[in-house]
Amino acid sequence: MAEDAQLPPDRDHSPDAELSLRERKKRATRQRISDIATPLIVARGFDNVTVTEIARAADVSAMTVFNYFPRKEDLFLDRIPEAVEMFTEAVRQRGSGETPLAAVRRLVLELLDARHPLSGVDDDFPPFWNVVLDSPALRARAREGVEELETALAEALTETSAAGPGAPDPGLAAALIVAAYRSVYVTSAGRLLAGERADDIAEDHRVRVDAAFDALERAFAPGRKG
Repeated sequence: MAEDAQLPPDRDHSPDAELSLRERKKRATRQRISDIATPLIVARGFDNVTVTEIARAADVSAMTVFNYFPRKEDLFLDRIPEAVEMFTEAVRQRGSGETPLAAVRRLVLELLDARHPLSGVDDDFPPFWNVVLDSPALRARAREGVEELETALAEALTETSAAGPGAPDPGLAAALIVAAYRSVYVTSAGRLLAGERADDIAEDHRVRVDAAFDALERAFAPGRKG
């Protein structure tokens, strides 16, 4: 079995380079397994595809699948870790003078421009969402993913934001940021599921992102009361 995806040899044999190569191979394997699992599940439904079938199609063992995806639901909702990484890195690596809200707003708009799956704006997404809506297990995992994103974002805000009188509570700020992102995402997803086209809703999606983050900026403005 091809337990790891093959990558071109790395000429740099330093410890850091070797670690990078291992990480790239792990990510490639993880992505390949998910890329194989997703169309199988879309075609037949989440409950009708087994991990054993996915492992066989990916030419790996079932144990290998579980090494990369602790639960079957994670095979389909495989972008939860990516969302956590992208949002927290946007906060941690923001530019000098850029607020956390500005950094997350920038990220969300970049996702829209790229028609990234985490933007919620692409004509190819409705079949994926229909599978999630049809599966109680996937809906529950999606809710957990929102909680994981909130927790990780709160940690990033705690690490990087100035504390003091009037500073927003990191947990509350994270919850509101994720809620704003989710609200815009869900609205656009609903319109696509209803038959609208991505190109027809993209500008409205952008307007709603800006409106949501403008509201958060006002709410978190220093010295605001009530």
